[in-house]
Amino acid sequence: MSYSPSPSPGPQPASPPHYGHSPGPGSQQQGQYGSAARYNLLKLQQQNNYPSIGHHLPHHQFSYPGPSASPAYTHSNHHHNSLPPHGHHSPAPPNPQLQHLQHAPPPPHHLSLGNQNQHPSSNQQQQQSQQQQRDSNSGPLTQWQQQQVSLANLSRQANSPHHHARAAHLATRSQGSSNNAVTISDPKGASFGGPKTPFANGLVHHRKDGSGGIAILRPESAGPEGGVDRSSSVASTRTVSSIKDPLGSGGSPTTSAAVAGSADDEAGAAGKESSWTTIDLGGMNLKNVSVELFRYTFLTTLYIPHNALTSIPSAISRLINLTQLDVSSNKLSSLPPELGLLTQLRELLAFDNHITSLPPELGTLHLLDVLGVEGNPLPETMRSLIEKEGTTALISYLRDSCPVPPPPPERDWVTVEPDSFPLLNPGKPPEATFSIFTYNILCEWYATPQMYGYTPSWALQWDYRKELILQEILNYSPDIVCLQELDTEQYEEYFSEALSGQDYNGVHYPKSRARTMSGDEKRHVDGCATFYKASKFALVEQQVLEFNQIALRRPDFKKTEDVFNRVMIKDTVAVVTLLEHRDSGARLIVANAHITWDPEYRDVKLVQVAMLTDELNRISNDFAKLPPRLNLAEGYDAAPTYTNGNKIPTVICGDFNSVPESGVYEYLVRGNVVKDHPDFMNHTYGKYTSEGMSHSMSIKSAYSHVNELPFTNFTPGFLGVLDYIFYSANSLSVAGLLGEVDQDYLASSVGWPSAHFPSDHLSLLAELKFR
Repeated sequence: MSYSPSPSPGPQPASPPHYGHSPGPGSQQQGQYGSAARYNLLKLQQQNNYPSIGHHLPHHQFSYPGPSASPAYTHSNHHHNSLPPHGHHSPAPPNPQLQHLQHAPPPPHHLSLGNQNQHPSSNQQQQQSQQQQRDSNSGPLTQWQQQQVSLANLSRQANSPHHHARAAHLATRSQGSSNNAVTISDPKGASFGGPKTPFANGLVHHRKDGSGGIAILRPESAGPEGGVDRSSSVASTRTVSSIKDPLGSGGSPTTSAAVAGSADDEAGAAGKESSWTTIDLGGMNLKNVSVELFRYTFLTTLYIPHNALTSIPSAISRLINLTQLDVSSNKLSSLPPELGLLTQLRELLAFDNHITSLPPELGTLHLLDVLGVEGNPLPETMRSLIEKEGTTALISYLRDSCPVPPPPPERDWVTVEPDSFPLLNPGKPPEATFSIFTYNILCEWYATPQMYGYTPSWALQWDYRKELILQEILNYSPDIVCLQELDTEQYEEYFSEALSGQDYNGVHYPKSRARTMSGDEKRHVDGCATFYKASKFALVEQQVLEFNQIALRRPDFKKTEDVFNRVMIKDTVAVVTLLEHRDSGARLIVANAHITWDPEYRDVKLVQVAMLTDELNRISNDFAKLPPRLNLAEGYDAAPTYTNGNKIPTVICGDFNSVPESGVYEYLVRGNVVKDHPDFMNHTYGKYTSEGMSHSMSIKSAYSHVNELPFTNFTPGFLGVLDYIFYSANSLSVAGLLGEVDQDYLASSVGWPSAHFPSDHLSLLAELKFR
């Protein structure tokens, strides 16, 4: 196969219109004061006058497992092979905000307020200046100001080494558990309990037999001034078997963060399952953080406050599962724009630094509940916005003010070597070709800020998106266009009108729910639309396949409860058009399908696709009985005749909401699935589950010639293939395909829709040839 540039996927958008900030997804009240729970140990210490770190601390061994209620110290093993909704994603669950600390017992001696400086630092002077400025303003503090001040004060008090790890240890100790220990190392080099095992590079591994957990101490850095422990503590639930030094060349053992490595760690770094998700490097006076830390992509929580960091490496963007990040009380003058790629963040604390502005790329953090910026010299616009309206308002402001990035390079056109087949008539004219385009365009009514909070509000507007969609169609100028999620109103008033002037005729049917509606409500129901160039194809017949209605007509489904409880409630459709090629008289069946999206209903997906092939078999056999076309172009003596429906060229394309490993893909390509296929999930569907499913068509995926694209659907929660162009391999061959999106462009994207991609799906285009 060869590659050549293809037409541009769309125009370069002009600079976005200026919008004021708009409310983002979710409620700002969620998690408003949840962060304070993690610091309540310090409150207890102050209220009960517990001794400070200056008091004698006897040697103790603190053994505990990560408590089950703690998202920071428990391992999430949630995984399933079903698909998340592409355009109707369920909102992410609220952040528990470390609720396990809310009922913690009083802290031990080592949980203190840390060193008490005799002279105020620049940060303290800055805090005092901001407080004086507030005092000079009339009126009470807003709830958002109170949140910022409260959390900042608690953060300032949590400056002892490994504060969060110790707090979690204390909370677990109160539960009376003795398994899965996390040993805390003595700042002077003595173990609190259990044998001490030396390893290479001066690292010391403290371990309790039968437990899990690691704390690392570099003897050469033990006992710094003021008693600050420069070890790295990693909360874990498994015993470490080995340790590696991730500092690399040029790393300073006294000023850089060292991270433990183990068999479990290596598994996590390689993307496999890991049993710990949190690292606490707080209060260690670190000046640098090794990029090796960011190999641990399974991390959900990272604490690096109260250090001497002047920058955060851009490689932090690898920690795509982070939900909590604390970089407070460092010497940061800026935050890296790459933080905007961490779309799972719920809490970003950057109190008491020297940050003068926030990168607009942070606007993609649509799940962020708390952005802690108190104690930073931010511009008045940003500071006022977060104090008056909260984190969500500031994130929305950043998102809508973010400059439009350069557009991606044009997608390559991939030339595919034709499938080998016998040349039946060497003297006949060259085989006729046609191009077919399929695209789930994301219906206007599904593109809400709640579902796509990472997209700028102006780029989510339908007036902006529909222009990009239309321009993409016109640029590629395919012979057949199949669109999904197009509602009746937009079909009639925009696309049909715009495309009719470009030689296109169209057919559209909405989802079955439109049967029960009227007026504007009915016109807003989305469905599938197929357009074809009238100069190249003639329409013979059109049909809509309503899957829930077809199920009602099947005799073997009438006594099946699962049909009524599961199949009948899903009302997606397929539009079938029967076409004749005007020049050659060749016939073509095009099925434009939208299979139900719900990942919990993969059994219904199988049933819908089986009913689709059953109906196509019936339709094609009827189509084969019609007399051949008579008026042909010069050079064509007679139109092809077809003995049965399987001989007629057929294309089945659309959004199947199923990955290549699914039962849907297996059924279409292999021609059958067994009656107890896992995707049936033990539900009962007449002959499909008593005898199995099969079809007689020779179906192949056009993009199987390039092993499918890397993805056709791109959101922060999902990146995978859902859309396909299937064709009958016995009567059609593939001549070319529209290639994938540039990888460098994708590296700085968090998901679609975006300024350059108007849907969360990717369009597909194939050139097919009649055999």
